[in-house]
Parts: sequence; structure tokens; C-alpha cells
Amino acid sequence: MLKHEKNEKGIYNPVMPNIEDWPIHKLSQERELFIEQLTDASTKHLTAMAGGAENLHQEIAKALYLERIRIKTEPWAVDPPDDKAFWHKVNQTLVETSLSTSQQDRSEENAKVLQQIIARYANEIVGRFEPSIYHRARKILTSSFAQLFNTISTPRLFGGSKSGKSKPLGGRLSLVGNAELIRDLSLKGTLLIVPTHFSNLDSVLIGWAIQAWGLPSVQYGAGLNLFNSKFFAYFMDRLGAYKVDRRKKNSLYIETLKMYSRMTLQKGCHSLFFPGGTRARSGQIETRLKLGLLGTAVDAQRLNFVEAISNHQPTSTAGKIFIVPLVLNYHFVLEANSLIEEHLRRRGKESYYIIKSDFPSTRKMTSFISQFLWKKSEVFLSFGKPRDIFGYEVNKEGESLDKNGNVVDISQYFTTDGKFVADEQRDSEYTKLLSEVIIKDFYQENMVLSSHLIAFVAFEMLLRRHNRLDLYGVLRLHEEDRRIPYDTFIETVDKIRNVLKTMHDNDQVNLGTAIHSDINRLIDHGLRNLGVYHSKKPLVRSKSGDYMSSEDMNLLYYYHNRLLGYELEKLI
Repeated sequence: MLKHEKNEKGIYNPVMPNIEDWPIHKLSQERELFIEQLTDASTKHLTAMAGGAENLHQEIAKALYLERIRIKTEPWAVDPPDDKAFWHKVNQTLVETSLSTSQQDRSEENAKVLQQIIARYANEIVGRFEPSIYHRARKILTSSFAQLFNTISTPRLFGGSKSGKSKPLGGRLSLVGNAELIRDLSLKGTLLIVPTHFSNLDSVLIGWAIQAWGLPSVQYGAGLNLFNSKFFAYFMDRLGAYKVDRRKKNSLYIETLKMYSRMTLQKGCHSLFFPGGTRARSGQIETRLKLGLLGTAVDAQRLNFVEAISNHQPTSTAGKIFIVPLVLNYHFVLEANSLIEEHLRRRGKESYYIIKSDFPSTRKMTSFISQFLWKKSEVFLSFGKPRDIFGYEVNKEGESLDKNGNVVDISQYFTTDGKFVADEQRDSEYTKLLSEVIIKDFYQENMVLSSHLIAFVAFEMLLRRHNRLDLYGVLRLHEEDRRIPYDTFIETVDKIRNVLKTMHDNDQVNLGTAIHSDINRLIDHGLRNLGVYHSKKPLVRSKSGDYMSSEDMNLLYYYHNRLLGYELEKLI
């Protein structure tokens, strides 16, 4: 039986001490062979999808067209130097093939070109894992976080997550959730961690949390743009990151990426991907998820059951994939300014004008992290209940449980007349249902912080006061029109706080400890933490104490959005 031992700082012993036993390490050891398998499987899949030589020719031509646009309009430093030459050769081959009078020759040439493209994509996507670099990164993270957060806590917070087990140890970085269950499941099957996504700092924090709980390293998708930085590229390229290039919109690339996810899950590699697809520009918790990669978990689970049956293994636990929702909770976000500006530009088009967006430099990220050290701000990582791919909760043996606690054999959901059947439409529906369960868990596991609450109340009060203006009119309010009487503000914060307490009692949301403080202390705590990194404050109290106001309405709107989705605005 696995011993869940941890030190005084809340750091668990590894569930799998020998790094050579980690699935991600085994996959990396066979990287070249795996790339061949991925290329072969993707080529066969895409050929079958095309349904004929002419259709395949068209799909390759579409990919060529889109790739040439990408090279011309969005070149990156990380792009291979032969990018233009490769696609020029593809173009020449397509032209020559189209002139051939032999259908067999055309089919063979199309198949050859397809395989070359897929092999190129596969080599780009598939990452590496080097134990020496992992140990080096672990030392850096351990020493950095020890200084930054002093200690970790895995709390059953006062008013916090009910799935947590122990009391807080005084740290500013808190891991909330059932660590013991997740550790047990990591040895019973494959973990798929699905977090919310607000900042480029998310991956670093999650990586450290996984290490703190003694879990084997996971593979994760990293935007190819991050590899433009040599510093980040050096570590990510050797720590299990697979590359995702969101510029590539063609079906050949997308299907290869999905095949990669499915095959690695089948091989038992613990994985992490952000189901929202990218950072939440608005600051709101995701309400819609990308179903492509999520669907690969459903595909992998079905194929694992087929393999279990062929090997005469029980399907109740064999090859199980466990979905672990994770909500990251910050008082302030490094990229909040650029994210909300991008969101407003996309949403408002001509109604919104401004501004400049930038990717955070190493200097900015260092400055941001230092704010935690000096401002003593809190960060919470709230792990939800592990589930199977149908949303059922699971026990420590990996068995699926219905709402009455009875064991469910979910393999039956993939059968027709007692036989396992591949059904794309059925599995698509299963994926949609899974996404709905994850979104519900996001909102239930969300940790409402004092900064979220006061930003939400302040912006909603301004919306009500200026209800003849649209959103963009409110964002452009003159400084004098942004004032909110403090007595009215404190009364409204208290009203919403009481509703949140009731919601917490009904397991609908989690609350940070400050939410239970005296109302004036709650507001002071929120003001100290809200946007402390930003030069212009989202919310401030006047020197006289008579009113609240905002120095930056965009930021106030961004942090306000964190509490959208609970229908609290109806109460103001």
C-alpha cells in the first residue's frame, strides 16, 4: 500500500521514486520510434478521413495554402530555417502530381507527400524528457519557491475546499484537494489534469504543485511561441513539453496533434492540457472548452478497454484515464492589462479603441514574482475530485462510482450488442458531457478571494449607476463618475458575501479565509491584494475614506469578471 508521507513543509515523498519508471521518461527513451508510430497512425487516419486520392490532394493543397500564409504573415524565430523551402517543394510536387495521367501515380505521390508533412509535424510536436534537466529544474523551483512562499500548505481552509485534508501551514501558496486520492490514482491509471488558464505563470505553478505532491512528471502542451525565448525553450524542450502551434489551422496538423494526445494517453503518460485552449482574456473562468484534445481522452479510454478485453483483463479499472480539474486562483495576474485589452478589442471591434499588447519578458515575470515575496499575496491551486471520462467520481482503486456509491463498469458505454464499436458521433456527445462536468467543477472548486469580491461589487455598482451607457461607455467614465459611496459599497459587499457563504455551505463554491473576516478587514485585505503589481490600481479608497474609485477601469472589469457565472449580479 502506498504510504502518503510528507515533511513539515507539506512536500510528499514521490509515489514512484525511480525516475526511469516514469511513463514520460520511457516515452522519451523511445522518441524516434514513437515519432514513426505517430506518423504512420496519423497518415492512415487522414487517408481514411479523405476517402480518396482527389480529396487527399485537396487537403494537402489546403494545408499548403495556409502554411504559406503563415510563413509570410506570422514568421517566428523558432520556425525551422527550411520552412519556406519545404513548402515550396510540396507545391512543386503537387503541381507535378496533378499533371500525371495515372491515378495510381497520383495516389502514391499524394501518400508520400502526406507522410512527409506528418513526419515534419510529428518531429515538431513530440517533446523530450531529460532526467538531468528535470533534477536541475526541481532544485531551482524548490529553492525559488521556498524563498518566495516560505512554505506550502495543503489546507482544509476555514471556508475553503471541503476536499482538502489538513490545516494550513502558513504558506502563501496553498494546494487544496485530496492529494492522497490523486497520488493513489497515479499508480492505478493515467492522470489527465485539466486546469483553468489565466497566466503564463500557470504552468510553472502547476509543475511545482505536481512535484510537491510527489507525482510523476506530466507531459503538457506549450505554445510554440514560448520557444522563441531561449531560456524557456531550454527547459520546456527537455521537461516533457510538447509543442502546440496555434498558427497552424490545417486539418493535417490538427489531426496529428490529436493523434499524439491519444497515443500518449494510451501509453499511460500522465498529461496536462488547458481545455480552454489559451489564457482567459476576459478574466472569467472558462464557460466553453475546446473539445478536440478532450475528445482524445474518450478515444484513448475506448481503445484501452478494447486492449484490456483482448488481454483478458477486467475493464472496471484496466487502462483507466482519470480527469482531474484544477482551478488557479490569483489576487493579481501578470498579463491582466494586455489580456483584457485584447478581449475588449475582439468583442467591441469599432466600439473599443486602444492599445498595445505585449508578451511578458523575463524581466517583467521576475518583477511580477517578486510582488508575491514583498506583498505577501496568496495563490491557491484547487484540485477538484478526480473523475472518469464520463464524469463519475472514482475511489482509490480507480473504480467509477455512481451517485449512490455503486461501482459502474463504464466500458459498457462503448459497446453495441456486447461488442466494442467505434462511433464518432456517440463519442462526440460523451466529450460534450465531459466538458460540461469539468466546467461545473471549475465553478464549484473556484476559491473566491477578497480581491475578486470587491472588484465584482464595485464594477457592478458602476454598471447600475450608469445603466444608460454600454460597457465601453462605462469603461471610459471620467474619474469623478467612478466614485462609489463607501457606506453603500460596504453594505453591498456584505450582502454578496452572505450569499457566497450560503453557496459555500451548499458546495457551490469555495471561499478564501479573508471572506469570513470583519467586513472592513475583508475590504482592506482585498484592496491590499487587488492588482498590487499594476501601476494604476483597479480599486482604491479615497484618503477621506468616504468613497471608492478606480484608477484603471479595464483592470477593474478584468478582476470583476472572475465572479461572473454565479448570477450574483442580479443581487446588486
